[in-house]
Amino acid sequence: MPAEIAIVVPVFNEADNIEPLVQELIRIFSPEKRPWEIVLVDDASTDDTWQRVLKAQATTPQVRGWRHTQNRGQSAAVWTGIMHSTAPLLCTLDGDLQNDPAELPQMLQLLTEVDFVCGHRVKREDSFIRKASSRIARAARKAALRYDFADTGCALRAFKRECLAGLFAFNGLHRFLPILVAGGGFTCREVPVNHRPRVAGVSKYGVWNRVWRGLFDLVGVAWFQRRRLRPVKVEAGRIG
Repeated sequence: MPAEIAIVVPVFNEADNIEPLVQELIRIFSPEKRPWEIVLVDDASTDDTWQRVLKAQATTPQVRGWRHTQNRGQSAAVWTGIMHSTAPLLCTLDGDLQNDPAELPQMLQLLTEVDFVCGHRVKREDSFIRKASSRIARAARKAALRYDFADTGCALRAFKRECLAGLFAFNGLHRFLPILVAGGGFTCREVPVNHRPRVAGVSKYGVWNRVWRGLFDLVGVAWFQRRRLRPVKVEAGRIG
């Protein structure tokens, strides 16, 4: 039976986190009556991540594994996972166990009211520089894009596939997704979510690969937001 819910998880050098994450998702979603799946996308890891994904796929029916042959970044891995699933409802979260999967069932329930639900890490278990850079990026996004989401960097999301209408893959998409979805006329809601400290693996965070590149991307996203074609109601011609 095709999955109705797909949980997309991009991973890069997260070998020690694969099994705990899969087991946690199984425990949380076991009461779910709709068919669901875990889509793990390995972004060309250099450790044993892919072997752990294959092991999880062999032992857990809900797991689907995909692997990039070259490293392409988080946005590419998220997009690959989305494109390799047909589920109408999508969830995303990071593979480092800092996002709490227990938040996802409630976020999915909210999709009866809105189209897109994104998490807001109220109490972040991150370094000072990571928190400070996020505040700077938020101010820049608000000024350039005229949308004020508190935490577009939070990967914990649940949304309807139709929210992706008109969007395309680009490096950095995952950081701007709530803004782009809202700009397409879909309803969005930000909800507070739990955030946990990293217990295994190494953070891939850096000032250049998050802050400065994100600010640079603002130019392209701002142009797209102003030039994109908005949905319009169409009426058929009638004779007589």
